[in-house]
Amino acid sequence: MRNQITFISMLLIFIFTLEGCATIFSGSYDDVDLSSEPSGAKILVNGKDEGNTPMTVRLKKSKEYTIEFVKDGFQTKSLRMTYGLGAGWLILDILSGLVGIIVDAATGNWNSFDYDSYKANLRPVEK
Repeated sequence: MRNQITFISMLLIFIFTLEGCATIFSGSYDDVDLSSEPSGAKILVNGKDEGNTPMTVRLKKSKEYTIEFVKDGFQTKSLRMTYGLGAGWLILDILSGLVGIIVDAATGNWNSFDYDSYKANLRPVEK
């Protein structure tokens, strides 16, 4: 029994030293909830039709996106999704060692988007 506990402990330590904290706990993608008023607007992510509001899109971290909300009779609304470094992940990586910093920096998994949800208020087209 004691050997099993020692093995499991060593395995966990090994895993945490080979991975960055953000890579282990957060992953490479963020989910962003998108809605509009009125609802039913088409969502274009970098020009690609993803569906209609309300919906959740899965976006790769460390990449910028242009999201457009398009609905007949309404002005198109654009949103630029940018990302920033999560300070908490950086601190945890510093505490866990150099390997974690390298892994999270190389993968960009310690980044997060400015929004985790966004509601576009669409204005009617003026005639």
